[in-house]
Amino acid sequence: MAAGFVSYYWGSAMVGRFIGSAILQKLKPRGVLAVAAACASLLVFVTIALNGRAAMWTILAVGFFNSVMFPIIFTLGIENLGRLTSQGSSILVMAIVGGAVIPVLQGALADTFGIHRAFILPAVCYLYVIYYALVGSRDPVTDASRSTVIAKA
Repeated sequence: MAAGFVSYYWGSAMVGRFIGSAILQKLKPRGVLAVAAACASLLVFVTIALNGRAAMWTILAVGFFNSVMFPIIFTLGIENLGRLTSQGSSILVMAIVGGAVIPVLQGALADTFGIHRAFILPAVCYLYVIYYALVGSRDPVTDASRSTVIAKA
């Protein structure tokens, strides 16, 4: 029966992608990524605290916020790479293997500590995405030159 609920995850991801595309027309990608990751992390922490159907619905709602993350991460990751853009994009595509590693690690945690506690791993991953959005994706050279131009003005 639970397998049927996966369609709700993907349905919310589809809706999130459409809404996210509209939001990205008005707001900066780093901010959208930070908010999406914060909401996803919060939902996972709420899932850890809840049981039953409530926990199921909160974890399914994560799909809504996941939907915009990879496109934004990809765009920020290849920003300002110049002639290295094709190599950078190739590395980012290969990095998707993390999507195969994290579930295995979460499964091992679930076997050892229980399924609720195992959700701490994806919650921490989302916290890292927040860091990436706000700090880690910034180009220190470009940001420094902008600061210099602003300071001279």
